[in-house]
Amino acid sequence: MSANQKKETHYSFVQKVWIVGLIFSLIATILLIFEATFNILILVLAGSLFACFFRGISSYIRHKTGWSVKITLSISVIGTLLIIAGIFWLIGATVSSQTSQIEETFPVIIEDAQNSLNGSRVGREIMEQLEELQSSEKIPQYLSKFFMTTFGGIGDVYIILLIGIFFTISPHLYKSGIVLLVPPGKRDKAEAVLKHLGSGLTKWLAGKFIAMFAVFILTAIGLVILGMPMWLTLAVFAGILNFIPNFGPLAAMVPAVLMALAISPTTALIIIIMYTAIQLIESSFITPKAQQRLIEIPPALIIISQIFIGAMTGIWGVIFATPLVLIIIILVQDLYVKPMEEKDT
Repeated sequence: MSANQKKETHYSFVQKVWIVGLIFSLIATILLIFEATFNILILVLAGSLFACFFRGISSYIRHKTGWSVKITLSISVIGTLLIIAGIFWLIGATVSSQTSQIEETFPVIIEDAQNSLNGSRVGREIMEQLEELQSSEKIPQYLSKFFMTTFGGIGDVYIILLIGIFFTISPHLYKSGIVLLVPPGKRDKAEAVLKHLGSGLTKWLAGKFIAMFAVFILTAIGLVILGMPMWLTLAVFAGILNFIPNFGPLAAMVPAVLMALAISPTTALIIIIMYTAIQLIESSFITPKAQQRLIEIPPALIIISQIFIGAMTGIWGVIFATPLVLIIIILVQDLYVKPMEEKDT
């Protein structure tokens, strides 16, 4: 082989190295951009759920009455706002006063709970573990990072509401824009997938609200029977936090258990059993019945997605991990699984 041929071969190898390096750099850049903008995608998802809620109610009213979209959508939005205002008018003052009372008496509740735990060997071990966690510097740093949002709490809520309003008013405008990005031969398929995504999120959201209301009712009944103070506020917390799978019910149980410990350890144990039983009923009967025609999401997959997405985006990722997993499952089924099955048959 001549010297010129060796030089050309060596130059070709260097080119390949540069190409591979550029490809890896491009992939790394895309991943960094994706990580930096993933919080924004979560907010867009939250706004889409906001729009699915109003459009779902509007579709239901239109299906039952045959009225126009403008009328049913106005009824959906105005009716929802009136219902929320009515709920606040009926129980808002009670919940607000009980919440203020909990905030004022929380140090006393903590002290009473500590005294109850220190009365037994197992309780003392729990207190030692909690003191070690409290003295650790990593826990406050992790919590501050976890609860840090994209634009701040008020800014995130404002963006979610703004996106939700725009999606509610003219969803077809944004849907058509997405479809136009697809090659002409695949646009019918894209429209079908988007329709499936919209109906899937709407059904999931409806089932979730049914489960939240059921948890609120069951928790309120149980707390009233046990004679727990501030039962209404604790039941409202349990219903609202049930929107967050796995971690929400656990967070709702903490204040109830602390208040029960101030009464007696036996009451705290009964509260733990009651909350656990309600969650078993909700996850085994209420949610499957409410979402019986929806895609079943494995519970382990929800926990894994909450851990991974929560590590990337914080509290919003934990809250909206389930609908994000639902979107991914629908996309995989419609774009890969079903076409492969049709091809095989």
